[in-house]
Amino acid sequence: MRECNILIVDDEKGQREILKTIIQGEGYEVMTASNEREALKAIGEGVFDAILTDLKMPGGDGTHLLINILKEMPNTSVVIMTAHGTIDSAVEAMKLGAFDYLTKPLERNELLVVLNKAVEKTKLLNENTRLREQLEDRFKIENIIGKDGKMQEVLKIIKKVSNSNSTVLIFGESGTGKELAAKAIHHNSPRRDKPFMDINCAAIPETLLESELFGYEKGAFTGASTRKMGLFESANGGTLFLDEIGDMGIGLQARLLRAIQEREIRRIGGKDNIKIDVRIISATNKNIEGEIKEGRFREDLYYRLNVIAFRIPPLRERMGDLPELVSFFISKYNKSLGKKINGISDNALNLLINYSWPGNVRQLESVIERAVLLTDGAVIGTDTLPPEIFNKPIQIGKIDFDIPNDGISFEELEREVLLKTMRKSNWVIAKSAQLLGMSYRTLQYRLNKFGIKRES
Repeated sequence: MRECNILIVDDEKGQREILKTIIQGEGYEVMTASNEREALKAIGEGVFDAILTDLKMPGGDGTHLLINILKEMPNTSVVIMTAHGTIDSAVEAMKLGAFDYLTKPLERNELLVVLNKAVEKTKLLNENTRLREQLEDRFKIENIIGKDGKMQEVLKIIKKVSNSNSTVLIFGESGTGKELAAKAIHHNSPRRDKPFMDINCAAIPETLLESELFGYEKGAFTGASTRKMGLFESANGGTLFLDEIGDMGIGLQARLLRAIQEREIRRIGGKDNIKIDVRIISATNKNIEGEIKEGRFREDLYYRLNVIAFRIPPLRERMGDLPELVSFFISKYNKSLGKKINGISDNALNLLINYSWPGNVRQLESVIERAVLLTDGAVIGTDTLPPEIFNKPIQIGKIDFDIPNDGISFEELEREVLLKTMRKSNWVIAKSAQLLGMSYRTLQYRLNKFGIKRES
């Protein structure tokens, strides 16, 4: 950990030396400057945790220096030193961004208390900046793992829609990374500095979900002892991500539709409408059009949410990305678990490639976390993989079926082949399509044609 650096700016040599001696005695590294020019030169060559500067100096004042410091080092805390007669000027300096001011003659204990607080604030701001940069870097579109052609199309769409305010609907199975895509859209949008709020609509009862989204007034219902701000208000200016929107109750859908259309909400038990500026991104693993036909989802809400829609492919349809995903998760859990795993054996990787991944990327992450934790050597082997990974891969070959003595129609035969193939592949469409030598889309069409759905 680097030492804390302090810069003292004062035209009086004796004052500089006294302050330097006091501050060095507390373990700080100290530099001094006699005027603004020297101070700016020091700032250009080093990093400081706090700067103490006199307010009145020949050849430039502390206020002008303060403005220049905050341009170069916006996180650095600046403490103004001033005489009693210029306190008003010190207060004005604080309005410009100074951390605090001290009146001359300085009192040692007060100086050190203020200086310690200034250093702590600088450290906190620097840490926040570092975390924000890490967050922005994590959600940079080019940093999302997706060399596969289908994922490249998804990333192109994310890049295009990020700068708009249009509602986005993301389709995909559980564990494919729908929330990651939503966060990438937000963090690459003009709303990146505003809140990103999220909620899983399937995980919360409808009555509670309503209060979470819209908030409530004190006394609105039993237990409402205080006013509560909902997620729409909390996300104002930013993005609200509604995960598993297909599981939202039909009654609550009407309130959501009105909020999107009118750009205003009303708390439960409230009388006043509240204007909101929120971008809606929603996601689902359900067939919404099928839910509409069954009367479980409002068609008008669907069209409001479906301004821009895309599907994130399951892991089994983008297996070319699996080795890179494995490397990413090994690196991630090396850091969090304090391990030094260098990679994965060819046999273990082949097992992962030939597995169907019903839980998608989320399941892969759990498998790699487990493997990193259990691996004693430098390479992940097959012995640290969970039992389900050892299911034999499906091989292309003949599929046996019986033809009854009284015959069978070709459509019945086709349906039977499709059904047997889907069972054999554990209902993985991509594997079945490979077995049957047809495209994924063609097989989907034929499954829909015969009404073949996954069995319990």
